[in-house]
Amino acid sequence: MNILAVDTSALTATVAVMKNGVTVFENNITNALTHSETLMPMIDYALKSVKLSVSDIDLFAVSCGPGSFTGIRIGVSAIKALSYATGKSVFGMNTLEALACNIPLVEDIPICPIMDARRSQVYNAIYKFKDGKAHTVVEPRALSVEELCAQIREKTIFVGDGVNVYRDKIATLCGDNAVFAPAHLTLQKASSVAYAASMADENEYLTPEALEVIYLRKSQAEREREERNG
Repeated sequence: MNILAVDTSALTATVAVMKNGVTVFENNITNALTHSETLMPMIDYALKSVKLSVSDIDLFAVSCGPGSFTGIRIGVSAIKALSYATGKSVFGMNTLEALACNIPLVEDIPICPIMDARRSQVYNAIYKFKDGKAHTVVEPRALSVEELCAQIREKTIFVGDGVNVYRDKIATLCGDNAVFAPAHLTLQKASSVAYAASMADENEYLTPEALEVIYLRKSQAEREREERNG
């Protein structure tokens, strides 16, 4: 099976191609360019690099959020368009679960992805791996780092861009229970999205119409409007 996976939910734009369970291409760009500028050229370059056309892709996979509202929409819209054009199925997953898949699949150790949600909060969930799949221990939510750390009761691996922002605070609050992913595994990786898609059952594949974004929280514009209106 040929899988094309993308993740544009945060600052990093990342594209990967997987052939029969093997990642044959991955490109990650973290810079000031917008995903609307980088994503489609990255997809085009990825397919040309592995000598595939869009019609050769059997499954399109995408991280659906939480994260940047604009970034999420760009990635999901691109994958929907490719799915419509080819008639192939899509696989959508939570960005937090995709981040958990960055970590070597060690069973029974909690993996705690955290994404900086601004306003002193993080997007967070907790997963454990079994039989190569991430199983949800704590459902995705938005909360403060203090609230999160108060719930950590055992050695836990932290991953995600929130680590870069809150590492010192987490280390202080969680002590020896906090283990931090190495820097090269901290940010979003499309290969992790592709991996999860490769492990999914066919009944988890979707039509493009059924693919939905995951926000967890209202947009900044909505919050500011509510604050103005009291």
